[in-house]
Amino acid sequence: MMQATTPSTSAAPAWRSILFVPATNERFVESALRQPADALQIDLEDSIGPDQKEEARQRVATIADRFEQAGYDVVVRVNRAWRLLVRDLEASVRPSVRAVTVPKVPDASMVRAVADILLELETAAGLAPGHMRIIAMIEDAEGLHNMADIARAHPRVQAIIVGAEDLAVSMRMSVADDGLYVPNVMAVAAARRAGVSPLGFIGSVADFKDEDDFRLRMERARRLGFEGTFCIHPKQVPIANAAFAPDAGEVNHARELLAEFDAQLAAGRAAFAFKGRMVDLPVVEQARVLMGRHDAVQRLAKRQASA
Repeated sequence: MMQATTPSTSAAPAWRSILFVPATNERFVESALRQPADALQIDLEDSIGPDQKEEARQRVATIADRFEQAGYDVVVRVNRAWRLLVRDLEASVRPSVRAVTVPKVPDASMVRAVADILLELETAAGLAPGHMRIIAMIEDAEGLHNMADIARAHPRVQAIIVGAEDLAVSMRMSVADDGLYVPNVMAVAAARRAGVSPLGFIGSVADFKDEDDFRLRMERARRLGFEGTFCIHPKQVPIANAAFAPDAGEVNHARELLAEFDAQLAAGRAAFAFKGRMVDLPVVEQARVLMGRHDAVQRLAKRQASA
């Protein structure tokens, strides 16, 4: 294979919601174009039957181009088996696709192998090296053990996410908060160490009927450090968008705190009281992180609005 090169260093988008769209379901494709998702994920894996894989693969180009023209970022979830995976990658590498989601990643070597194939395909398509990013799914005990190495396996890795249902099968546990809490917190730590985005929440993405429960899970996920999540139903999208973006009150508080910090620093003080709470450098850094997230979400919204 060709020697891998470092992808471009352009900032990763602030995806709060990534909505699954089965490639062979035209009704779902049309519905996706009316949703406020940050990214649309064309699914070639679990929602596609074995006898429909080739049909789904052939539809990627048309669907991806439509989604991009409508202002969405586009992701494709590929299959895990190598003979399917290579063909899926060949169908997915194109200007309108930003990333591929790779399921059941067992270790860093698989990420690097996929990255090498992506480079070959980018070169053949005349795309810049690093155009295609990778979202790695942690879905079995081996992947869980190697999660930190997977997250930092290659500069193409944009995000990692724990797949609750498959992980539960591998671990012989139920899809419940008790078993999923530790793997997900480990995912946040691995992502932060590697400088990639942690996606997901504590629970199953398949539980979409109870909107109030989903909202609480999204709010908890943000408190734990997650930045966004996969959605399997359109009604999950606005809930995820709201939960993973700072609200107006948070933004105003952070902006005022940072302004006060600059004033206090000019007076020679690095610690001070602000609205009844002591403020020092870690608190200031939290405010800076929040404002950075707000700015990233605003940039994404402006880019989508201009499409």
